[in-house]
Amino acid sequence: MTTLGKDLDKTDHRVASALVAIERNADKPKVVVAESRLAQSYLPPPPEGDVAFALARATKGSEIDYKKQMEFGRKLATAVNAAWERVEADQREAKRISDLKDTRIKELTAEIERIKKESSFEVWTITGAALVVIGGLACAFASIKIGLPILMSGMLAGAVPHIISSQYFEWIAGSVLLACASLAIWWMYDKVRDSIKSDGDDKQS
Repeated sequence: MTTLGKDLDKTDHRVASALVAIERNADKPKVVVAESRLAQSYLPPPPEGDVAFALARATKGSEIDYKKQMEFGRKLATAVNAAWERVEADQREAKRISDLKDTRIKELTAEIERIKKESSFEVWTITGAALVVIGGLACAFASIKIGLPILMSGMLAGAVPHIISSQYFEWIAGSVLLACASLAIWWMYDKVRDSIKSDGDDKQS
């Protein structure tokens, strides 16, 4: 819309400038014809009725007719300019409203993400607290071997939100995976060692 408005203004200015050149060179027929053709090149072809009306006006040469047409032209130009200014104002207002909507959508999206994140953190915290309680009860009434892993799992679950939001998350996750892999290897080694030891004891007996 802005580009179209600039193009229309340029067209109007070029036509008006050509008409001024015609008026100031009225004693030079070649210049008048050349500038007239130039002005017409910026405009769409006029209807035959309007051409006939203009030719009749020129033939008559009445100052009163020219005065009336000039007043009509000024009023029409003023109305067109006012309408165009309203269109531009409406476009600016529409853009302002659109920008506000986009900003609000971004704010709501960020708020939803925050709520989701907080909800996820709360789930981990509640889970961690429950496991800690269960682990403590298991240590007290069952066995430390049973309760301690549950207790440690609860502490880990409670720490998950802080680990995820930490800037060192990748390092922490990598360390945990490495520790788990090391424990798995150690467990397999221990199982194999116990199995070999058990086979050896069977053979001796």
